[in-house]
Amino acid sequence: MAKHGQQRGVVVGLVLGTTAFTAMLIQQRQIHRRIALTAQRQLQLQLQCKAMADPQLAAVLDTYEEDIPADQQRQFLFANALYGNILHDCRVGTMSIEEALGHLRITCQSKVFRAYWDATEHHRASLPYDSQEAAMGRLVDEIVTRASEEGDQWWIA
Repeated sequence: MAKHGQQRGVVVGLVLGTTAFTAMLIQQRQIHRRIALTAQRQLQLQLQCKAMADPQLAAVLDTYEEDIPADQQRQFLFANALYGNILHDCRVGTMSIEEALGHLRITCQSKVFRAYWDATEHHRASLPYDSQEAAMGRLVDEIVTRASEEGDQWWIA
């Protein structure tokens, strides 16, 4: 009987150890993903900054369906950087969706941001429907529509 109890204790210990090890591996994988996403975001911002500073580089990113003047294109790149930071913060868990929506409600007050959002609608159309970016995009679509329809005070109520 004592031998059976010892064996059971060993099995329970192995199961608990395996579970803890698996949890640690999952946590490490999540940490590495966050690190990779942050490195990717930093590179994206560096490239956007270069494009904002140099119209010849900005021309590479001109994928709009209509002609956008160079000054407005730089504004659009900056708007994209703002939106990208909020999206990134949600992806890595440093900002909740509720916090993101609060920031986006304020950002969407800008007519420049709304013009950027309208000009890049076709960019978002290619996103997988169930992706985090597509879901965030649909939320911003609602905010932009409401801001455009209801004017300056819509977000206060």
